[in-house]
Amino acid sequence: MKIKDNINKNIFRGYDIRGIYPTELDEDSVYTIGLGFGSYIKSIGKTTCVVGHDNRLSSPSLYEALIEGIKSTGIDIISLGLCTTPMYYYACIKLQIYSGVMVTASHNPKDDNGLKFAFDESGNCKGQEIQDFLDYILKGEFSTGIGNVTSYDITNDYLELFRKNLKFGDRRVKVVIDPGNGTTSIIAEKLHELFPIDFVVINGESDGTFPNHHPDPCVEDNLDQLKRKVLEVGADLGLGYDGDGDRMGLISNSGKFIPTDKYMIIFIRDMFNRVEKKEFLYDVKCSKSLKDEIEKLGGKGICYRTGNSYTKAAVRDMNLPFGGELSGHVYFRDKWPGFDSGLYAGLRMLELLSNNDKTVDELLEGINNYYSTPEIKVSSSDDVKFGVVDKVLEYIKSKNYSYLDIDGARVEFDDSWALIRASNTGPNLTLRFEATTKERLEELQQEFMEVVNEYNK
Repeated sequence: MKIKDNINKNIFRGYDIRGIYPTELDEDSVYTIGLGFGSYIKSIGKTTCVVGHDNRLSSPSLYEALIEGIKSTGIDIISLGLCTTPMYYYACIKLQIYSGVMVTASHNPKDDNGLKFAFDESGNCKGQEIQDFLDYILKGEFSTGIGNVTSYDITNDYLELFRKNLKFGDRRVKVVIDPGNGTTSIIAEKLHELFPIDFVVINGESDGTFPNHHPDPCVEDNLDQLKRKVLEVGADLGLGYDGDGDRMGLISNSGKFIPTDKYMIIFIRDMFNRVEKKEFLYDVKCSKSLKDEIEKLGGKGICYRTGNSYTKAAVRDMNLPFGGELSGHVYFRDKWPGFDSGLYAGLRMLELLSNNDKTVDELLEGINNYYSTPEIKVSSSDDVKFGVVDKVLEYIKSKNYSYLDIDGARVEFDDSWALIRASNTGPNLTLRFEATTKERLEELQQEFMEVVNEYNK
């Protein structure tokens, strides 16, 4: 391994480090990042960190490069090996070692890889912290030493956490689970066997090429197989998981895709009377249906910026019982330690169903429904996308529209809203639109797509 002087700055993104392997991110890059990480945590008084990796084909070699870099600074390493991101989070909690790195690109395409990392108890690095870390690496002032590497298997502790946390009722629920050949494949069956449920597994072999569908369960097209299987076997629901296991997608008993902002309503309705603090967080991409329901229950909704690192930290810092974002990250803090686990979200839904006689579709009755688009991804280079958002904000101000600018531009009308923001995980703009009528939805989408297209060049 050698230090990479010309490390690609564009891989240092809003929530993590992420790029295409091996053109943007390779072993020398990760070795260099490891040197920087070890040196930095050493400078703030840390002596040990936790590391793990997902099942992408490039992850083992990048993982070894990372370990070599960190070890060379004199930091000791607790090596988890192959694990889901939530297993890594729980290992940090269990061992009370909050400095760590997870080698993963989450739900990105198979050729991508990356690093989620935390320096201390404040959680995953984000925003300016990541840019400051890049500057730290570029200085090249690395510590030296010889760290020790100790292997640790978190599996049994993780299974026990679930077993103690969930209390199933008398109804035996039938579910189809789809790990999408991602990292949840290594533990999903063991976990579901702990509980009185009937389950069928599809795409359950660990395969980092993701041969059956893209590993993002919050995009409806990726769950076509799951929909068909739910209907074929007469299941009560279907659960899909992403590449590193921190997100969940839901299919109802009727084969219908239930977006995260809708299934969050089910969870909030269920826990509302049991939690003391009746405030719940959601991100700017979520439907107004969610805000409406929280207010109908007598609670308070908190609209926040998008991004797993941001939303998880906010739910913790505000001491909220529950929160989440449209991309599928949800955080339970009523009886769970607050980190996002797709498998826990799925089993929590199964627990809920086992304790009543309603279907998923019936549990969503009575909500306010709007016409909305899914997330729309518009290709835009990293050099251009933030400027496009600035131009959209200028347009909104020139029209005297009401807006939020906590994350991009969310313009709000009495009958609709539009969101235009720069993605922090790839060279894209992310757009979403919602309105009370189809006609208004089309009108709104046309207006803002024209503005985006004018400046996205």
